[in-house]
Order: sequence, then C-alpha cells, then structure tokens
Amino acid sequence: MTLEILTPEKSLFEGEVTSVKVPGTEGGFEILNNHAPIIATLIPKGEVRLMQVGQKEQVFPVKGGVVEVLRNRIVILTEA
Repeated sequence: MTLEILTPEKSLFEGEVTSVKVPGTEGGFEILNNHAPIIATLIPKGEVRLMQVGQKEQVFPVKGGVVEVLRNRIVILTEA
C-alpha cells in the first residue's frame, strides 16, 4: 500500500509501506493492507509510525491533521 505524509510546506514521506500506526483523536490505530475506507482526525501532538519491507520502523511527529484510507492508499495531512 502507498503512504503520503503532507504538510502545507512539503511532502514528508511518499512510498510503499506494510503498516502505519496513527494517533487518532478517538484512540490510536494501525492501518494494514486492505484496510476498510476511513477518514479520521489526528491528535494535536502525536507520532505516525510506519514500516517498510526490510527496514526499521520510521517515526514522524505530527501536529494534528487528518488521515484518509481508500483502496490501499493512505494520505496524512498534518500541520507539521
């Protein structure tokens, strides 16, 4: 599945991932392949954790925002 993490200034990440953990306002959750479509808000201060095949976990701090999952494409829009 593909992931994009975008801020108003730049793209923080774009690529293939095997899992993504996000800090949702209703509680954190993990997105795996073939996840159901969803749009959720993110807490004002949290971390997005992602895994790529054969690599260590990567962590991106986020300041709120939204995540959209649709057909194995994940887009995270955040302030920073």
